[in-house]
Amino acid sequence: MVSADPFRNAFLKSLRPADFAAMRPHLKAVELLEGASVIELGQTVAWAHFPLTAVVSLVVELEAGERIEVALVGPDGILGTFGVLGEPVALVHAVVLVPGMALQVEAARLRALAQQSVEFRDGLTRHSQALFVQAQQSVGCNASHTVEARLARWLLRVRDLSGSDRFKLTQELMAEMIGVRRNSVSFVAHALQEANVIRFSRGHIEIVNAAELNKATCECYRAVKLQYKRLRFSD
Repeated sequence: MVSADPFRNAFLKSLRPADFAAMRPHLKAVELLEGASVIELGQTVAWAHFPLTAVVSLVVELEAGERIEVALVGPDGILGTFGVLGEPVALVHAVVLVPGMALQVEAARLRALAQQSVEFRDGLTRHSQALFVQAQQSVGCNASHTVEARLARWLLRVRDLSGSDRFKLTQELMAEMIGVRRNSVSFVAHALQEANVIRFSRGHIEIVNAAELNKATCECYRAVKLQYKRLRFSD
């Protein structure tokens, strides 16, 4: 039985009643802890997760040990679609950025439902498209835009998914996620704090003025939001 509200997740909320009814008995509420690996690169995806309050970072790892984020998944989506559509082998590493609750279901259950329901399969395809758009936009943003714009875009995305203005995030982690050096993030973060846009201390950060942070970001933040809305995974 589900012990948390499944409709906090936009993917589950978007399902037609028959498809949701077929899945609901198999959903299990789980807690995703900060830093936990939900999906390991190269491993068979046995479980899919629908975040309710947690936020998970999809990252690629380079040979030198560096990591860079390609997408964020929270209550707007599902983790493990590549385990349902196509080969069930993870192409990225999924690690919990913001701890919280999620609903878990066996990937095999979703594969069976996808074979039975065209509408459900269409929903999975749309979600895969949304993730692709986000990853594509992140690559373009990291290649072309300033550190300030990239950091602002990333913080606003975390804010949207977590529903909070306060996060436990280090400057080192933020730098890693947007693919820059730590001192670059430190310089930008200090400037934003001086402008009273954010506040940070000892691994914690608070967005004080979201409107000003929105002015600092680039078109990539709004482009991703628009696509998620178009694909019916946000209001």
